[in-house]
Amino acid sequence: LSEKKEHFFALTFSVSLGSEVTDPVDYEEYVSSHPPGAEPGPLRQLLEFPSDDLELLLQERECTTIEPPVPEEEKWKPAALCSLRYQRYSTTQTPHNSERQREKQKGLVKQTFELDEAGIDRQDEQDDSKRHSVSLDDTPRGSWASSIFDLKNSTPDALLPSVLERTAAEDMDRRNAENRQQCRHADLLGLYPVPDEDEAVERCAIPEVPKEHSGQRIMVKCLALKFEIEIEPIFGSLALYDVREKKKISEDFHFDLNSDQMKSLLRPHSPHVAISTLARSTIFSITYPSPDIFLVIKLEKVLQQGDIGECCEPYMVMKESDSTKHKEKLEKLRAQAEQMCTRLGRYRMPFAWTAIHLLNIVSSVGGLDRSDSDSDTERKGTWNERKKKGFERMSVGEDMCNFTNFRPATLTVTNFFKQEGDRLSDEDLYKFLADMRRPSSVLRRLRPVTAQLKIDISPAPEAPHYCLSPELLHVKPYPDPRVRPTKEVLEFPARYVYTPHTTYRNLLYVYPQSVNFSSRQGSVRNIAVKVQFMAGEDPSQAMPVIFGKSSCAEFYEEAYTPVIYHNKSPEFYEEVKMKIPANLTDNHHLLFTFYHISCQPKQNTPLETPVGYTWIPLMQHGRLRTGSFSLPVSVEKPPPSYSVLTPDVQLPGMKWVDNHKGVFNVEVKAASSVHTQDPHLDKFFTLAYVLEEYSFPFRLKDVIITEANVEAELKASMAALKGALLDTCVRFLHQLMSKLILLIVHPPVIAGQIVNLGRAAFEAMALLVNQIHKNLEGNQDHHGRNNLLSSYIHYCFHLPTTEPLPPPYATLSRATARPSSLLLSRSKSLSNSNPDLASTPATPDEEVQRIIGSKASERASNRMSAFIETASILCPPSRQIAKKLLHEELALQWVVSTSTVREASLQQAWFFFQLMVKSMSHHLFLSSRLDLPRRQRFPDRFVDDIAALVCAISADIASRYHKDVELVERLNSSLAFFLNDLLSLMDRGFVFNLIRSYYKQINNKLHTAQNPSSLTALRMDFIRIVCSHEHYVTLNLPCATLSPPASPSPSTSSTTSQSSAFSCHVQDQGVVSMFELSVPFRQQHFLSGLLLAELSLILEPDGEGMFFLHKKAISALHSLLCSHDADPRYTDPQVRSHIAQLYLPLIPIVMETLPQLHDFTDTSPQRVRHASALVDDSDPDNGTISQSVAMAIAGSPLPHSKAHPFTLPSVAGRQCSALSAECSRTLLVCFLWVWKNADAGLLERWVSDLSVPQINRLLDLLHLCLSCFEYKGKKALQRINSLTFKKSQDMKARLEEAILGTIGARQEMVRRCRALNLSFTSVPVRSSERSPYGGQENVRWRKNVTHWRQNADRVDKCAEVEQEAVVDGNLATEAALIALDTLEIIVKTVVMSELKESVLGGVLRVLLHSMAGNQSALFLQHCFSTQRALVYKFPEMLFEEDTELCADLCLRLLRHCSSSVSSVRSHASASLYLLMRQNFEIGNNFARVKMQVTMSLSSLVGTSTKFNEEHLRRSLKTILTYAEDDLELRDSPFPEQVQDLVFNLHMILTDTVKMKEHQQDPEMLIDLMYRIAKGYQNSPDLRLTWLQNMAGKHSERGNHAEAAHCLVHSAALVAEYLNMLEDCRYLPIGCVSFQSISSNVLEESAVSDDILSPEEEGICSGKYFSESGLVGLLEQAAASFNMAAMYEAINEVYKILCPIHEANRDFKKLASVHGKLQDAFNKVYNQRMFGTYFRVGFYGCRFGDLDEQEFVYKEPSITKLAEISHRLEEFYSERFGDEVVVIIKDSNPVDKNKLDPNKAYLQITYVEPFFDTYELKERITYFDKNYNLRTFMYCTPFTLDGRAHGDLHEQYKRKTILTTSHAFPYIKTRINVIHKEEIILMPMEVAIEDMQKKTQELAFATHQDPADSKMLQMVLQGCVGTTVNQGPLEVAQVFLSEIPEDPKLFRHHNKLRLCFKDLTKRCEDALRKNKSLIGPDQKEYHRELERNYTKLREALFPLINRKIPQLYRQLPLPTTPTQRNSLSRSSFRRVEC
Repeated sequence: LSEKKEHFFALTFSVSLGSEVTDPVDYEEYVSSHPPGAEPGPLRQLLEFPSDDLELLLQERECTTIEPPVPEEEKWKPAALCSLRYQRYSTTQTPHNSERQREKQKGLVKQTFELDEAGIDRQDEQDDSKRHSVSLDDTPRGSWASSIFDLKNSTPDALLPSVLERTAAEDMDRRNAENRQQCRHADLLGLYPVPDEDEAVERCAIPEVPKEHSGQRIMVKCLALKFEIEIEPIFGSLALYDVREKKKISEDFHFDLNSDQMKSLLRPHSPHVAISTLARSTIFSITYPSPDIFLVIKLEKVLQQGDIGECCEPYMVMKESDSTKHKEKLEKLRAQAEQMCTRLGRYRMPFAWTAIHLLNIVSSVGGLDRSDSDSDTERKGTWNERKKKGFERMSVGEDMCNFTNFRPATLTVTNFFKQEGDRLSDEDLYKFLADMRRPSSVLRRLRPVTAQLKIDISPAPEAPHYCLSPELLHVKPYPDPRVRPTKEVLEFPARYVYTPHTTYRNLLYVYPQSVNFSSRQGSVRNIAVKVQFMAGEDPSQAMPVIFGKSSCAEFYEEAYTPVIYHNKSPEFYEEVKMKIPANLTDNHHLLFTFYHISCQPKQNTPLETPVGYTWIPLMQHGRLRTGSFSLPVSVEKPPPSYSVLTPDVQLPGMKWVDNHKGVFNVEVKAASSVHTQDPHLDKFFTLAYVLEEYSFPFRLKDVIITEANVEAELKASMAALKGALLDTCVRFLHQLMSKLILLIVHPPVIAGQIVNLGRAAFEAMALLVNQIHKNLEGNQDHHGRNNLLSSYIHYCFHLPTTEPLPPPYATLSRATARPSSLLLSRSKSLSNSNPDLASTPATPDEEVQRIIGSKASERASNRMSAFIETASILCPPSRQIAKKLLHEELALQWVVSTSTVREASLQQAWFFFQLMVKSMSHHLFLSSRLDLPRRQRFPDRFVDDIAALVCAISADIASRYHKDVELVERLNSSLAFFLNDLLSLMDRGFVFNLIRSYYKQINNKLHTAQNPSSLTALRMDFIRIVCSHEHYVTLNLPCATLSPPASPSPSTSSTTSQSSAFSCHVQDQGVVSMFELSVPFRQQHFLSGLLLAELSLILEPDGEGMFFLHKKAISALHSLLCSHDADPRYTDPQVRSHIAQLYLPLIPIVMETLPQLHDFTDTSPQRVRHASALVDDSDPDNGTISQSVAMAIAGSPLPHSKAHPFTLPSVAGRQCSALSAECSRTLLVCFLWVWKNADAGLLERWVSDLSVPQINRLLDLLHLCLSCFEYKGKKALQRINSLTFKKSQDMKARLEEAILGTIGARQEMVRRCRALNLSFTSVPVRSSERSPYGGQENVRWRKNVTHWRQNADRVDKCAEVEQEAVVDGNLATEAALIALDTLEIIVKTVVMSELKESVLGGVLRVLLHSMAGNQSALFLQHCFSTQRALVYKFPEMLFEEDTELCADLCLRLLRHCSSSVSSVRSHASASLYLLMRQNFEIGNNFARVKMQVTMSLSSLVGTSTKFNEEHLRRSLKTILTYAEDDLELRDSPFPEQVQDLVFNLHMILTDTVKMKEHQQDPEMLIDLMYRIAKGYQNSPDLRLTWLQNMAGKHSERGNHAEAAHCLVHSAALVAEYLNMLEDCRYLPIGCVSFQSISSNVLEESAVSDDILSPEEEGICSGKYFSESGLVGLLEQAAASFNMAAMYEAINEVYKILCPIHEANRDFKKLASVHGKLQDAFNKVYNQRMFGTYFRVGFYGCRFGDLDEQEFVYKEPSITKLAEISHRLEEFYSERFGDEVVVIIKDSNPVDKNKLDPNKAYLQITYVEPFFDTYELKERITYFDKNYNLRTFMYCTPFTLDGRAHGDLHEQYKRKTILTTSHAFPYIKTRINVIHKEEIILMPMEVAIEDMQKKTQELAFATHQDPADSKMLQMVLQGCVGTTVNQGPLEVAQVFLSEIPEDPKLFRHHNKLRLCFKDLTKRCEDALRKNKSLIGPDQKEYHRELERNYTKLREALFPLINRKIPQLYRQLPLPTTPTQRNSLSRSSFRRVEC
């Protein structure tokens, strides 16, 4: 069996790679032949799709206004949506989002972790410990008696019931298993982070409901308008202008802020005031914000005599406050105004204007003054002040213009400019506005009209109340119709806006621009133009459609332009807004009448005299006429029937102004959802309409349309659609699409012949869709689907159900009998916001709704008949009708399409696929085919077309994947979505075969592909999308048994031959094939088989370039499993186990992948997953031991690795495609999911078939899982959180950069955009101008990404971390419990077989590893139960074979005995007690456990900072209690032995309390550990443990040299004992061999034999006391030396190691050693820095033992004196209090009597290593001078009178030389000073030293290579510079000017003289060198140096050349003993020992 098993991996891959994909089961056949069981249990739903899978919903269209926005005759129709009721369970629509997951995680139980608990305890303890004294009074071994007393008085933890009872193993297992299953978390993946959205190719959000476009909205409120004088009413209007685009971008808003008194003057002219005209606030929409937008305010007043300037004069001159001065004048003006209002109240004249630059309001920088205290601040300031601030930043980028969130502002505008009669046009306005932005504006020189207009500008609220739409409809919410409304103003966007019309709008804007009557005679001067909208020619046919302005009626029949006094050719700025009827006829026209207004009341002169007429007919050839017109003006009234002609026609007998020239300029604009205003669209719609109406002949421009040419014309118009403006096509997209679909579905019948327009319509559709896609790139989802198109399909499309136009609709009110009536109903079909009207103006809606509504209650049989009956009652067929099915026609046209059309349809395949799917589902509904078997739903012809289509598209994907990457990606996902949809509608076996044909195409290509990985990626995406089906589980037949189906269907006939083979030994073979990707598995579970095959292929270790696919494949699997977990249909465990069956092969796949998985067991980067590394001593508290053990193991053939014959490939093999940590973690969580949910019986049967290597591999995998999901703790989470926050910030920046065009690939943008919650603006992007915001900005960050959210986020962070910790804790617990369940399964199956020895060790190792991590209390309880059961069942495993396991187990148990969680302690103590008992029962003593426990405790105590002795004391007491309560063993020696052991442990514990006190003082702590280790001098195991502990501590603090020395000492210790055991030639003889590494090692020499013999049981039994242990220690020592950069010492270590490897002939190791040596020797030449040394003296009784002690401290290199003194001062201040610690600032000897006894004094001095002259010969290199150091020196300057510094002749110096007890580096970082001597130098000696130093510096600077001229010049200047204080010259003058009297000084005098000689020589060399280095610019400087040198030489010459004659006599040899230093032959010295 095991061989078969070995073979099966190979089989898996060959199958998945084979070009043949297994034939799927014939699904429909299978389902019908396996009817679901009778009982409706939870499994029932796995067997077949639910019957209500597909549903048709009628969705009411949302209407934003209270009144429906459609013409009176129309109805508002609902949308028909086809939906899959269960699709919400699929990931296509419901992403796995973190918010939902967080919601579900809210109720999680918080797991207890010691890691988090300990953190809390520790804080309190630290506070206590700070105050303790530091004395080490007692010896480390405290008194035995007091210790026992403490222990006896402590309280034990709760005892576990039934621990001491003996129960049968089976009962124990059963009880444990039951306990384990309680309180488990059902969905494992609910605890794991949700799958990465980046990979979610299947995500396909429901498109947004189509709605009218709206830009950024701002609200403007007009609050008050006050002038200096109030004499008449003033009217205002607001509008937005874009100066850069030179465009008015909104309609006018009129407001009236006059007082009631003023309003009353005009009462007679407007008796009825509509509330809608009283609005004072308005909402502007801005689609393209730009810095060039101005809000222009224009004021008008009632017409009066005099030009504008005269009428403004009073406002500029007079003030109300000077009323006395002007009283009469004001009265006169008021009376005049009153008179004018009465007479001319209906006419206006221009008055004044001003503008507000919106950017100043919006941008916080360039705005007006604002105080930050209140957001609604008043902003004041004249326009000039504003201007000054605003102008600096006019160049501002468009990014500043965000009108959606700025601080609301209230402005007071104080300056208005008077209007100038000859400069009123928009052109002039743009010039003014541009000028306003210049600092030296012309406008500033004008005299302003002073007034105060107060307005309020703010971002518009989301849903403002009391709003009126531009058509004056009430926008919801509108609570009370009597409230003053706010008006929404229609925007005229500055550039195209691509949004389809969804509501009815039909507005016309008329802009009279200018008229020129200068050629006319007579009084034609005050000209007003009256504008009317006429339905006919009779004056009574003027229609009331003109909107009123302010404080007037709502609609008028006429509008007048303002009058400019005495101007014959006035310009106008008037806007006349009209609401025009939907059905225009040729009679509708605009009529303009020109009047002369007489301002002065004269006798017999009428008020208005008509002086001209002109008109514009609105409809022409079925098109609305808009644009600019230059019209001739007739002098007389036009003749009858004028309105059908244009005024350009010269009518006979008519008189025209200026010879029929165009004298009147006017512009007409429409904002209409009825009139396309595009010739191509108009023509197409008109022709389609002519056909529907069948009204031939019809005149279209110059063509007469007849039955003969209509087909050709229609096809031509369809082809011409691509010439239409894209903007218009998009606006009328819904109508256009529906019309094309209608032509496909109901081909017209012309002259009795059916005309097939399918092809033309398909082409037009393909090209249109493609054009929209190309030009609107920004408006797509990540699949490249245009949102406009997808929302059309989703909401607006449905099949035209009945005949195109039944009579009831055709006879809608016709205006005239002329053919133009078609326009009326045509406009209806377009007008409605429901685009379907165009396609289905069919039966009344209630009917349809009733029928669809009754669908549920009626049976399907009469569903359609009811439909047909009602339809036929309503519409007696008027003529022959042809009918086709859209999906069939589309499939056919697509299959036969060629060239550009085929290419266009491929580009937008998704569109046609979706259209087909929607059409198919509508068809199934409307024709009641849902209840038919799937095979009978669609005709074979259609099925064949689909197959051909899928085949062709798969071939395209395979052949074009490297050329058109983007297209193929889109095509691939579109095809996958299509097949996914078909699974819900068609024969599923057929769809499976389509999938298979796709796979075939791709597979054929894979063999020849240049980069197969990109094809594999496509296939991966494809299968992921197909698998995201909401009935994916059902599609996989989860309840099928794995054997070929009983009735072989054609698809499986290939496998029937094997059926006998399967049935013969069903059980084994069956189980095996369920766990592998066998043929039966992949037939039955077709989709999951494909997915897993894909995964295993991608994870193949030698897969080429598969690396980037890992995440793809794993994420697909993860996403699927997540959706199972989250799916409410699958909560039943029985159902889950069936689902897990679909994924069983994942277990072997992951086992195969083990070597590639990321190694979570090791935190250092890139470490191989080594089978033997399982025996990992990794205490989380203790980094070093774990590494050391791992090293020892990795480097050695240790006994236990025999249990692992199955080793994994080495590093080299692994690099190729190792999985990232994230992928590995996700793959492992999926692996655990399968173990958790699969049927336990199945798993047992499978495990029992595995071979030992495979079981070991499974154990390795579990070991990895435990490390991978280990709980990290809150601290770690907080750290990670703060990092990711930063990361998301710069991710955002990077993303912005990518999107705003510096990276630029569209792919990147679209694909990533959803990764970071980008919301693309709803405004699409056109290729020419990239975006609605101008240049580049295609993106608007969602609010939750923008900066102002971040502060709020910080607050939630804590709660978030809390919650995250809860989730993480639950995940860790659940993962560990699953691993525990699996271990139990393995143990259970292994017991049966004979393999148990080899496997059980592995099981226990995994168990130990799980105990080592941070585990929850809940898990540990179960873990200990399992461990006790295991030891109970297999004691020999621990006590007879491997000591390793026993040692590890003791360590783990002890660690948990000191846990802060009492339940954990209870279990651990019970386990430890039973372990002792079991050991005792085997051999009557438990020496092994005793020894191991003692060592474990020492190592725990030494390394763990979290260790708590109080807790451990309780556990020891618990163990004692168990021993006392154990009745069975009461009479044996066992209880006494337990007591001895416990007391001994307690003793060690007491030692460590001391250590605890010094936890914060590293030096003291190491001293203590050193002392404890010394106490164990005669217990080698424990001494070794403590040396290890010290090494660990040093490594933690980065003291690698000291750590290395601890390891060297350990190795020496081991060597000593190995030497005593056996005499082995190649092993070191003992300590002596290590002397070359350090002279300190000799202290490890063995204590004499009589004290201990290594043979005794339990002594030297640790893993290190072996050859491999020694090797491990030495390897580690070398590694530490390497980290310490002491490369020379590495060589010495390897000198001991090499003979061992040579003796073992281990050439691999030797190669590695020599490689490392080569590296080390190469690095010797690198720049290195070793330690810095300081002498520290402690004075004062506060220091306890340390008082009057002196130490040399070794600090890291480049430590400054200030740093160490700060560190020590701070440390001791914290300990004793700030006031107590004093640093002695000098280094003079300290007099104890002068110190304050209550204070603690520290004296810190920098010292340097000191070498005698003879030593320097030996110590040559930098390393030599920094290694093995014992003597140090420091100097103190002084003068005899007590000062530190004096003049040259009185300056003495004291040198102090210190000797330490051991050499540095040692196993600690501070060493006692044991000897001290002082040397005193006289002034002349000091001078000699100084001069020698200077000379050396000069020599160094001169010979430096490469030369450094700056350095050289500096040193030279110091020697020869004349100004240098105490320079060489001064020294010479002081000491050499005369010969000393004291003959003792002769020699010094001479020496100094020679020094100077040397110095001058060196100066000369230096100058020469300098000359060669300098450039021409330094010539002068060099000369100066030379001059100075010459002066110096001359001055020195006489001094240097004077010799002392006495010196040159023969001297008798000196008799004094030679001193240390030649300088100090006759110095004073004082020696102190």
